Formats: sequence, structure tokens, C-alpha cells
Amino acid sequence: MRKLVRTSAAAAGLLAALALTGCGSDDGGDNGTPKASASPGESGDNGSGGGESASLEGAWTGMADGGPVALSVSGTAASIVADGHACTGQVKDMGGEPMLSLKCADGNTDRTMGAIESNDGKTLVISWDAGKKDTLEKADPGKLPELPTDLPTDLPTG
Repeated sequence: MRKLVRTSAAAAGLLAALALTGCGSDDGGDNGTPKASASPGESGDNGSGGGESASLEGAWTGMADGGPVALSVSGTAASIVADGHACTGQVKDMGGEPMLSLKCADGNTDRTMGAIESNDGKTLVISWDAGKKDTLEKADPGKLPELPTDLPTDLPTG
């Protein structure tokens, strides 16, 4: 029960931070460098539905195994909060297909290498090497997604 509350709070906190920052940085640190684009001469889309890694940019949310999942992609940097684990890493180009290569702070490996199964700009499906599969929806900038309404109301008090 407490894990669900912590997970929900962590996901809500990440989403609030994403909403406040617009999922990006305005510190000028990238000097106008294109973000997460394919190599010159490559489109990054081989027709398999993966699309260019630039289309991963932004915040994505969903539910998996009854808990919230929040993914944020800014340039080539990526982070995810799911199942009480926070993981960060990069979007990498693996032969024209973008993949997520992450490392979790607590050593969890459920979501460390993820292949983009499909991405139409509104729905993102990620298949993780550990067997999990996430279907996430693009979050509207500046708008927090609705949290589940069926959360328990009889939480322990001490």
C-alpha cells in the first residue's frame, strides 16, 4: 500500500516538474544543436513505426501493472519513473531505430533497455528487454494528466 502511494507521489512530482519546465531547458547549453535527430543521410524511420527519435521529445504518461509510468525525453536525455524506480539515461540510435538506454538509481533492471515498438506522436509503445511493455500517451504541455480515482482511502496512519 505504501509503495503505491510513494510511486504515485513520485510520478506526480515528476509530472509536475515536467509541466513547470515545459520538459526542456532554456539555459542555452545546447547552443542550437539539433536534438535527438537521425544522422545525416538517415531519416531515422525505416517504416517499422519507430519514427525519428526527435518524435520522442516531451512527456509521456500511462499505467502499467496498476501503477503510473512517466517518461520524459529532452534532446537525447531520457528519464522514467515507474514501479517506484527512477531511471535516467539516453535515447540512442541503434541502426536507425531509437532505443532508450537507462540506468536506475536503485539498480533495478526492469526498464533499462527499451525498443520503440511504435510511435505515432500521440501513443508510444516501448518493449523493454526485461519483458515489460509500456503503452504511454503524450502529455499535453502545461497540463497534468488525470490521476487514478480508485486509489485506496484507508491508508495506514502510523
